[in-house]
Amino acid sequence: MEARVSVVIVHWNQPESCVTTAKRFFDDPLVADVIVVDNGSTPAAVKSLRTGLESQPHLRHRWHLIELGENTGFGPGVNRGWEHWLAASAPGQTQMCAVCPHDALPEPGTLAALVNAFDQNPDLGIVGADVGDGQRPIVDHVFGPIGEPFDRSQGLQDSDYAHGTLFMITRSCLDTVGLFDERYFAYCEEADQGLRAKALGFDVGLVADADVRNPHVNTTAPVVDYLMERNTVLLIASHFGRRKAAMRFALMIWQFGAGVLRPAKRGPYWSTGARALAIRDVVARRWGRPPTAVFSLGEG
Repeated sequence: MEARVSVVIVHWNQPESCVTTAKRFFDDPLVADVIVVDNGSTPAAVKSLRTGLESQPHLRHRWHLIELGENTGFGPGVNRGWEHWLAASAPGQTQMCAVCPHDALPEPGTLAALVNAFDQNPDLGIVGADVGDGQRPIVDHVFGPIGEPFDRSQGLQDSDYAHGTLFMITRSCLDTVGLFDERYFAYCEEADQGLRAKALGFDVGLVADADVRNPHVNTTAPVVDYLMERNTVLLIASHFGRRKAAMRFALMIWQFGAGVLRPAKRGPYWSTGARALAIRDVVARRWGRPPTAVFSLGEG
């Protein structure tokens, strides 16, 4: 089977998990090379990662490690990997690139199913794997990224974006649509890119028989809560206009008040302090890396 896919893995302080993920991809004959982007891990973690990759004889000369020196966020980390991939100009360069975090665990046959979707659908620009939640990713004009139930028996499903746990993009789509918008830092950047791709005529989909699991959430709850709240307003403003963004911001304020007054209604990632900072930063139009205070907040 011809090697047709490059892979970008974004790593942060989980070297053993990252090596396990890389090995899963290198066990797949479709993979030509893996680009690991380290997002400011500790020196010990970077050393362990490099040692782990170098200790696998069959991985040699098929991986690249890019050290960024700071935590730039998932989206910017992916962008640095994509830039490396797009710069490749040798004959036989890959035309598809898969993207995932350091602990994604694709099932056997997953990449083949994604590649087959591209082969069967020439207008397809981005396609994602099924993360096991029974949902296809869509973007509501007020609520933002949400899911709708889908039928696993129907193969390729139309979606608005591909889940960041594992997706694949073509070189032509990335050249046309552009990299992730780095204002998001993490969360919602894949939704933004998916909507941009569809606006430019590319199809975006989910492959029901391509399975991947991501067993751990390494980002703390306050950081997740802050980014989802803040970035959803940015996403809606960028694609659906000020009126819909104002509606989403009003909903954000209402949900904040309801959560403060009725703790039983809080979601799993609720952080009062993080949401207050998100409201402040939406008003100030402050995007990019979250403020330092978010990283020190506790849950609740």
